[in-house]
Amino acid sequence: MSSKAKRVLPTRPEPPTVEQLLADVRGAPPADPVLLLPAESPRGSGGDPAPGQEDGVDEQERLYRQCRGYVEMNRRLREARGELAKKRDELQRAGTALERDMAEMRHKVF
Repeated sequence: MSSKAKRVLPTRPEPPTVEQLLADVRGAPPADPVLLLPAESPRGSGGDPAPGQEDGVDEQERLYRQCRGYVEMNRRLREARGELAKKRDELQRAGTALERDMAEMRHKVF
């Protein structure tokens, strides 16, 4: 049997903390396009929406749903990350046990 060199992958950095995110947002310039909300259209006379107002409301709803989707996906990714870490640990334990068993077999044979 030939042994292959194990490839060690770099670890992924931890996600930023809430404090780091808040500091980043506070340090952003007011004109940062990521932090700007779409402008609301003014209301027309008689309480009827001005032309284009429905589009603005629809756009806000679309953005809200998109944000909710991102939050939900982030939650699922965190859960998957935990599951992957557990499975990685299980695989590492199994690999260690396999290497130990192979060493015992080699010792018995030779």
